[in-house]
Amino acid sequence: MIGKPSFILGSCTAVVLRHIVHIRRSLHSGDFIVHPYVKEALDCRRPVVALESTIITHGMPYPQNLRVAREVEEIVQTNGSVPATIGVIKGCIHVGLQDEELEVLAKSKHVVKVSRRDFPYVLSQGLSGGTTVAGTMFVAHKAKIPVFVTGGIGGVHREGEKTLDVSADLTELGRTPVAVISAGVKSILDIGRTLEYLETQGICVATFGESREFPAFFSHQSGFQTPFQVKNEEDAAQMIAKSLALQLGSGMLIAVPCPKDQAVSGHLIEEAIQQALKEAQGKDIALIKNNARVGSRIAVALNKIQRAQGQRNGLPRNEYVSAVPRPSPVLLCFSFLVSDCLSRLGKTPFFISVMGKDEHSESVMRYCKHMDMGGVLQLEGHNTATYCAVITGSGELTLGLGDMDIHQKITEQYVSKFKENLCSAPLICIDGNVPESTIKYICQIARNHNLADLPSKLEDIVETAATWAYPLLKELHCVVVTLGQHGVLVCGHNVGGSISLHPRTCNKQSSPCQIFSDKGMALKTFAKKIDSLMAGIIAGLLAGEDPDNCVRLGLLSASLSLRSYEPISPEISSSKVSVAELKAWSWPVVKRWKLS
Repeated sequence: MIGKPSFILGSCTAVVLRHIVHIRRSLHSGDFIVHPYVKEALDCRRPVVALESTIITHGMPYPQNLRVAREVEEIVQTNGSVPATIGVIKGCIHVGLQDEELEVLAKSKHVVKVSRRDFPYVLSQGLSGGTTVAGTMFVAHKAKIPVFVTGGIGGVHREGEKTLDVSADLTELGRTPVAVISAGVKSILDIGRTLEYLETQGICVATFGESREFPAFFSHQSGFQTPFQVKNEEDAAQMIAKSLALQLGSGMLIAVPCPKDQAVSGHLIEEAIQQALKEAQGKDIALIKNNARVGSRIAVALNKIQRAQGQRNGLPRNEYVSAVPRPSPVLLCFSFLVSDCLSRLGKTPFFISVMGKDEHSESVMRYCKHMDMGGVLQLEGHNTATYCAVITGSGELTLGLGDMDIHQKITEQYVSKFKENLCSAPLICIDGNVPESTIKYICQIARNHNLADLPSKLEDIVETAATWAYPLLKELHCVVVTLGQHGVLVCGHNVGGSISLHPRTCNKQSSPCQIFSDKGMALKTFAKKIDSLMAGIIAGLLAGEDPDNCVRLGLLSASLSLRSYEPISPEISSSKVSVAELKAWSWPVVKRWKLS
């Protein structure tokens, strides 16, 4: 994923994966909490898709509901958008739910359905609930999210002309400018009168695909035509963009037919509705997933249009916090200090970590304004990881105390939310404090491993390195180890007489391999600045530099931090740590060994 940003998984000296920042705004006497990864996506003008939560609370039994919720979020991510599942937890509206919150809603038996009318009571009583289509639309609009994916919307019930039983979803569509991507309306409703009501409310309705036939949830055939048809995501996005630009004030319904292999014949449902619904049990999962795929792609297409127009979500750009869009893909990093240094080197890493809600986390967040912290999870009742070291006057470590328990919360399940990024990142940095199961999960996807400690004598180092590096090099392109006073050890494959750091030039069958050590420049103390050292090496690697220059960039980066009171020197920049700057230094001769 060369050229895309990357992601880093690790400690914030102890901060790990995503944290939750509470953005408190008054909304019907309750709090409005936007998850940081959603807020960061909105601020950076990336596509976001809203998801409802009644499918979790009232749609399916546990654990199927939780599994489907996670799968739908993953589908949205895989197709290029950021998922924002909306729900209410203990009287607070959440835009974007962390995994623990999804599980709370999935397991709870005492939750309510929350539509527009229900918010004042639910929030004032501190209740939890799943938001309906109408409720989700209302919150999505407040959060400036223009696209919402659901299974099917409500409509006019049969004999609705007598009972006046009309779903609040239709009224919400008439007054809330959000595009709803659904599989139409359920077959048990009066589809004809539903379409008439949508027309009365001034709601633009279109079928997605090759036909204008309005889908009836499980069925492709309803016997009714929609006014319009959009053949692909780009057509749908253009229609949404025009609606937002006109500020019509009403929503839009894009009806996506259920996948053909999961569809049920319309006449069967009409003839025996209850029996047909029984046969269709479970097929709603397929159509929801299909809607998520289509909706996410529409959101991506709409985002491209809005970015080209200098807008976000259909409103003038200056109405939002200005932010520089992050390039894609991303460097993935699980180490706080490495992320800090790489950010200063202009490599825009995405930092994944976990921390508590305490004074340490507040200090970290204030310090990290220059970093992308959208992957950091903040947990109530947990301590932010801390480490205290006692260093002698000669630079030796005599005592180290750490509280790293919170790193165990960087679970495989949490990291799986970033699976797409793991698959496409040009480089992944993993901190050793991450749980073993998480490391194995990452290695399974990215084919990466953490490193081993080596002894102090150079002869023993070479022998041990040969023992440990050779098996690793069957899967890795190179292994870098700091050796204290002996320098920096780089193990890799022989390509043209040098170590290959680039997979495209590396022949894993090549033999022999080489190890070389860059010595000098007080490397004993430079090794103490491991995060700056590794960030410099990674920056060189991403820039396509040769192995010698990569190591020297790391040393130069470490030297700046060594002279700073800060863990990562604020002086570090892409201009001060560059190949041009290396020419001003005198470098030792590289030593090389062959691995048998």
